[in-house]
Amino acid sequence: MNENQIQRGQQWLGELLHLAGVKASIEADTARLESEGSCWLIINAESLSPEQVQMVTGSKGTVLDAIQYLANTTLNLGQPEQDQQAYTVELDGYRARRQAELQAMAEAAAQQVRDTGQEFEMMDLSAAERRQIHTFLQAFEDLETYSRGREPDRRLVVKRASDAPDSI
Repeated sequence: MNENQIQRGQQWLGELLHLAGVKASIEADTARLESEGSCWLIINAESLSPEQVQMVTGSKGTVLDAIQYLANTTLNLGQPEQDQQAYTVELDGYRARRQAELQAMAEAAAQQVRDTGQEFEMMDLSAAERRQIHTFLQAFEDLETYSRGREPDRRLVVKRASDAPDSI
């Protein structure tokens, strides 16, 4: 990722928030780029009221997820594939807390499947959260994951590897 992409991300997010009546500075955490493959655009919450933080985060992070989706779509639009960049939008530690929760949920689901032998469905996850759990559970060779159903009722299923369907 180059400095221009980082600045474009910061400017785009700053302008979006400005249009929504939210004045906050945007910092970029590029240290996560190497480990996670994503540039984190961090909305500085210090100048925001608790109500503004809640508004921008949304119930269960839905607004933050939508902003992140728009950032990734808009900032990569028309860019050659090799120049496209993944962006993660963070506010007030929400993403970091949610990642820890998802990791714990993934580990609990893995343990339950191992203990019972029965598949386990995880509901109420966004598409991005389902991808994160798929990624977390790839480390468990005895388990497989796939998604079932259609939005908005799509669920992530964890099963023993030998029980998983052929198509994921």
